Amino acid sequence: MRKASAGRTSMQSDTYTTASVAEAVRKYDGVRRKKAIGSLVKTLHIENPDVVADYGEDAAVIRQGNTALLLAADGIWSQLMEKDQHWAGYCAILVNVHDIAAMGGRPLALVDVLSAGGDTIIEQVSAGMHEAAAAFNVPVVGGHLHPDAPYNVIDVSVLGTAELDNVIYSSRAKEGNAIIMAVDLNGRVHPSVPLNWDSVTMKDAPVLQKQLAVMKELGERRLLTAGKDISNPGVLGTLGMLLEASSMGGVVDLTSLPHPDFDAHSITFEQWVRMYPGMGFILTAEQENVDDVCRAFRMAGMASQVIGTVTGDRRLVITKGEDSTVLFDFSAGGITNI
Repeated sequence: MRKASAGRTSMQSDTYTTASVAEAVRKYDGVRRKKAIGSLVKTLHIENPDVVADYGEDAAVIRQGNTALLLAADGIWSQLMEKDQHWAGYCAILVNVHDIAAMGGRPLALVDVLSAGGDTIIEQVSAGMHEAAAAFNVPVVGGHLHPDAPYNVIDVSVLGTAELDNVIYSSRAKEGNAIIMAVDLNGRVHPSVPLNWDSVTMKDAPVLQKQLAVMKELGERRLLTAGKDISNPGVLGTLGMLLEASSMGGVVDLTSLPHPDFDAHSITFEQWVRMYPGMGFILTAEQENVDDVCRAFRMAGMASQVIGTVTGDRRLVITKGEDSTVLFDFSAGGITNI
């Protein structure tokens, strides 16, 4: 496998414009389908004094004295389940442990609900789940199985923990903060899913666990103001969700985004910004903490660099030299509408 690097230039990397990137991101189902969340939240939300944070964060934060219980759940997109059941099972674990890591926590255990129409699908999904759970050393301790369902669905929930004062929130980015992208570029386009960057299945467990633990370290050192794991909407969609939750905006220089060699992997820039990376985070930090944040990720084998700045105007603007486009205007309408 060819090794990727953050600074390498390729022919594909120069063909995009800010308008082409904005169109690709806005039209991407991974972004558009988030709009339904807002109305659901309005229906379900109940105030509780022990719930420190909930909707808009990667995990709910539940106060237990000086400890935070972190609770999250993810359902795997049906398109992924149809294409590769083993990878769907792996990702069901992967996305959940990332949600806890993004909050600065340590994942403790998982439970699942698996609905499947046959034994082969059950075997494929559970094999993928087992592989990921073993790699990240987070046990699956229970759940529920529908072995004769007329559909195939895997949903997983995770419990984690952190010191309450060390939790990293999505909603606390501040004007003037640096925006940092951290991602493992040493991977491949997944053979079954072109918009998935697989940087995990070829790595040893200690490497994956070291990468996952970086966020917990940064939370303990209080080096971040906000953070999210890069999820299905891709890096720009995920950043948009972070800025929306923080009631902030941002300016991102597209030329600064870490990326693999596009020619070697036969992908374009527009594809890269929509990809779900196997291991990736979008973060904000005070300017004086940038070097320490980037160093922590680089020591774990991940590319990490500043890609922009948080602004107070509630718009996410993407630039490439003199070319610029407003990607999201949160004053006119959000991604999740929470």
